[in-house]
Amino acid sequence: MHPIVKPALRRGWRDLSTVQFGVAPAHALVLGPMDTATGSFLTLLDGTRGVPLLREEGRRMGLPDGHVDRLLGELSRAGLLDDSTGGGPAADALRGRGETLDRLRGDVASLSLQSPGPGDAIAKMAARRTVRVRVQGAGRVGAVVASLLAGAGVGRVEVRDGGQVRPWDVAPGGLPAESIGERRDTAARRMVRQAAPGRPPRQSPAEGDGADLSLVIIAPRDGLDAYAPAPSAAEELLASGTPHLYAGVIEGTGVVGPLVLPGTTACAECLFRQRADRDPTWPRMLAQWRSGQSRHVPACDLALSTSVAGLAAGHALTFLDGGPSACSGVRHTASVPGFEWLSSPIWPHPSCSCGAGVSVKGDRLTVAEKPHATMAG
Repeated sequence: MHPIVKPALRRGWRDLSTVQFGVAPAHALVLGPMDTATGSFLTLLDGTRGVPLLREEGRRMGLPDGHVDRLLGELSRAGLLDDSTGGGPAADALRGRGETLDRLRGDVASLSLQSPGPGDAIAKMAARRTVRVRVQGAGRVGAVVASLLAGAGVGRVEVRDGGQVRPWDVAPGGLPAESIGERRDTAARRMVRQAAPGRPPRQSPAEGDGADLSLVIIAPRDGLDAYAPAPSAAEELLASGTPHLYAGVIEGTGVVGPLVLPGTTACAECLFRQRADRDPTWPRMLAQWRSGQSRHVPACDLALSTSVAGLAAGHALTFLDGGPSACSGVRHTASVPGFEWLSSPIWPHPSCSCGAGVSVKGDRLTVAEKPHATMAG
């Protein structure tokens, strides 16, 4: 182990014996009291020395026996210590790809704030590069989501969509202007390759049968299919147990979520049934909105679509990294011009066949009951 105080956190002395790591409250920590010698020793924790050498340096600085190990233990328990050589063989392989790792250093630094153990951050980044994600939709939201995931180190990102790129599909970070008139799926695959650190190998449009998919992000160009998704469109995902996340923009309103964990959290049919329970006209209205081919240009401005894509990609990465996602059973919405994100729970519907509305209590199966007053539209 080569200990290093996590460089993502700025360091400052509150007084002569108290040091603060971090600026923002979400990750800031204060340690003390700390004597002058120990404070000076902190500068040696830069990842260039192993523990035996650090012990020798501590003795030369007059620190008592065992002090270095106790300090390292305290820093590790506080989540402030990383290991510049940790993370296992996959992390070592990533370190060997210097240019690729340099592109990902900001993401690894962010992961280090979420991953308390030494070496955990780069291990998670190495694991990301083995993950396969599908984005369904290559409009202003879906294409940017795919680009962000590829740029953040997700190893295999495939995009599925039909038709040709239209001028209003173009977005910074998404499909470029020169792709107008090209097949959407072709342009999207090229965009993903260009965004990915290390340029992963080309992938077939029909790669795999879905068995190794870690996540599907449903980001349709028609925002209605994200706001009120058709249950039938996700039947295969539910049957295969594939987690899927909805994201889109409809009429100047951005939607992110819910993240559906089949059999565990609410699905598209739960969402439909809940809305229909509260509004008996909902099925009739949906049938009218979905009938025929929409000919209008969607109200999907760049600022809102980029915000939606960023939030969706962030929640997707949190899920892929093994963390608890705030989109699991929750929908986030924001509308122009306020851009204020509101979160609403999406409860499993007791009559839905997805099984999420059934919980096990002892040896009995009981239907989960949730108050209708808190259900989201």
